[in-house]
Amino acid sequence: MSSDAEVRAATTSERRELAAVLGALPATRWDEPTLCQGWRVRETVAHITMPFRYSRSQFLVGMVKARGRFNRMADRAARADAAALTPEELTASLADNATFAWKPPGGGFVGALSHDVIHGLDITTALDLDRTVAPERLRFVLDSINAKQVGYFGVDLEGIELIADDLDWRFGSGTALTGKAQDLLLVLCGRTLPAGRLHGEPSARFTRTKN
Repeated sequence: MSSDAEVRAATTSERRELAAVLGALPATRWDEPTLCQGWRVRETVAHITMPFRYSRSQFLVGMVKARGRFNRMADRAARADAAALTPEELTASLADNATFAWKPPGGGFVGALSHDVIHGLDITTALDLDRTVAPERLRFVLDSINAKQVGYFGVDLEGIELIADDLDWRFGSGTALTGKAQDLLLVLCGRTLPAGRLHGEPSARFTRTKN
C-alpha cells in the first residue's frame, strides 16, 4: 500500500508537469473545448486550481448558493474564474501550489491526485497533446477506482473488460476494450474519447464520431 508521502510526491510532480504544458500552450488554445462537457481549457484549469484559491468559507457560500449541488457550484465557479483570471494567472496558481496538501471529502490524497490527473487528461487528450502520465501515478489512480465511483460517473461497463496495453491493469469482465491506461481511465470517468484511441468491439460506444 502506498504512503501519503508517496502520493503527495506524485501529486506535486503531476501539477508541475501539467503547469509546464499549460505554460507552453498558445493563448488561442485556451478557448478550445476539453473532454469536460461545456468547459474550455480555461474553465478546466480554473476547476483544477479551485481548491487552492477558495477558502472553506468561500466554498460553503458557493454550495449554499448552489443549493448543496456540488456540480452546479463547481460549474459556476469555473466559469466565473475563467472569465476573471488570465491563462498566466491560472497556470501560476497550479505551479505555485504544486505542494498544496488538499484532500477532497472522502477521497484522501489519492483523490487529489486523481482530480489533477483526470482533469489534466481532459485537456491534453482533447487537444491531442503528446503527454503520457507517469505509470506510477496512473497506478495510484487506477487502483483507487471501484464500482461505486464508476457508477457515479454514469458509465455502463456491463459485459466489458478494460485491458491496458501499456500497463498491467484490467477492470471488469466480458468483451475486451483495450487502449492506453490513461485513455481507459477516462472511459471509467465517463468521457468520450477522440477516434483511434480505443480498440475492440465496444470502442464505438466510448468514441466521438467525427463531424
